Amino acid sequence: MMKPANMQRPLLRFIFLLTCLLCFSTPAQTGPQVLDWDALIPKQSTPVTSSTTTIVNHNGERAPQKIDVAYRTDLDGQRVKIPGFVIPLEGDDKVVTELLLVPYYGACIHVPPPPANQIVYVKFKQGAPLQGLWDTVYIEGTLSVQTTQSELAQAGYLLDGIKVTAYKETN
Repeated sequence: MMKPANMQRPLLRFIFLLTCLLCFSTPAQTGPQVLDWDALIPKQSTPVTSSTTTIVNHNGERAPQKIDVAYRTDLDGQRVKIPGFVIPLEGDDKVVTELLLVPYYGACIHVPPPPANQIVYVKFKQGAPLQGLWDTVYIEGTLSVQTTQSELAQAGYLLDGIKVTAYKETN
C-alpha cells in the first residue's frame, strides 16, 4: 500500500508536466486575419467620408492626399488577408513585384488618392502573376505599419506579400 507522502510525488509530477505542456505548447497555426478597409482605421479616428475629402480639381493639378491620419499599430507584424484593387508599380510583362493595394477601382489614378491609412504598399519578392490582377483580389502577407512613398501616393502600410487569390464575396 502507498503511503500518503509517496502518493504526493506522482501527483506533483503530473501537475508539473501538465503545467509545462500548457506553458510551452505552441498554439495551432490559424489562417491569416481577414481585414476589410475599415479595419485599417483606428476606432478613435474619424473615417474619411465624402464630406471630408478634397473636391476634385479638373485643371490638371493633383489634389493633395490626406496623410495626417492614424494607423492600427496593433496590426504591425500580423499575417493578414485583405481584398482590394491593384495598381502595379514595378515588374515586367509577366509578374508584378511592387504594387499599391487600394479599396476601390481607380484610386490613386483619379484624384484625390485615398488617405494614407487606406493604401497598402505591397512587395512580392518572387513577383505575383499579372493575370487576374485587374479584378478584385485578396492579397495575403505580413503587414507592417510603415509609410512608403510612391509616385502616385503615400501608403501607410507595407505588406510583404506571399499570396494572391481571386476575391470571393462572402455574405
